[in-house]
Amino acid sequence: MTQTVFGITGWKNSGKTTLVERLVSELTRRGYRVSTVKHAHHQFDIDKPGTDSHRHREAGAIEVALVSGYRWALMHELRGDDEPPLEAVLNRLSPCDLVLVEGYKREAHAKIEARRTGSSKDAPLTPGDPAIVAIASDHEVSGESVPVLDLNDIPAIADFIVNHCGLPRRDAI
Repeated sequence: MTQTVFGITGWKNSGKTTLVERLVSELTRRGYRVSTVKHAHHQFDIDKPGTDSHRHREAGAIEVALVSGYRWALMHELRGDDEPPLEAVLNRLSPCDLVLVEGYKREAHAKIEARRTGSSKDAPLTPGDPAIVAIASDHEVSGESVPVLDLNDIPAIADFIVNHCGLPRRDAI
């Protein structure tokens, strides 16, 4: 299935996660169904030692699904396999209006570069990534060929994404 995908990229501590969180709130308030994909550069675990699902994984299960009346989750162990490409992850998602992707600097989907004072690096990503279609910054930015948006103006950033992706307009709920 083809999903509408839009990314948020930037250096560590540039405000990516906060921006994604606030955009999800704004876009869902407007009536859009939004999913997210977060790329992590480190080992992570969403399960806790001692739980039944953790015991299943430790025993060698490749996938463990947790299902309740409120939510479900699928954990997949790579067991030495390569990290899946973004496209493979997107193909596993349920249909939605928009998938916001956090990270994945090297992928070709359209993205906004988050820039915040105090991030781990301040070198711009735009010169090396033609997929960056805008910058969201908390400080003055000059000399860029893409629009520069206020990192804290979430409605304006959401409008930019909706327009860029050609999503149908939705009335606020």
